[in-house]
Amino acid sequence: MAADTRPTGIELHKRSRELELRYADGNSYRLPCEYLRVYSPSAEVQGHGPGQEVLQVGKLNVGISNIKPVGNYALQLFFDDGHDSGLYSWDFLHQLCLEQERRWQDYLQRMDAAGASRDPDVQVINFQP
Repeated sequence: MAADTRPTGIELHKRSRELELRYADGNSYRLPCEYLRVYSPSAEVQGHGPGQEVLQVGKLNVGISNIKPVGNYALQLFFDDGHDSGLYSWDFLHQLCLEQERRWQDYLQRMDAAGASRDPDVQVINFQP
């Protein structure tokens, strides 16, 4: 782990549902809970190998209810939808910060291709002519 990937400050903004990470280089990032949830490093989301990722749908309103440090290398995030099995290493969190725009656009494209919705109260059904 590179020393510069460990945040110097972590703040959960429950109302806006964002996790703020501050770094020694002066950079600060606000990651939406939905983004953190759909990119969870857990096997439930990532699968057990390339191509086995599970698209997370209906996570628009998900929040984080608790954060627990894991040793000196990671955070365990407890989401209010019951998901809590992913360990977010400092390196992985920093990667999520740096790649937020690209990853988010990729997620939206995959949702669109699947005909799925971010809103848990919306069910999408596509009919082929």
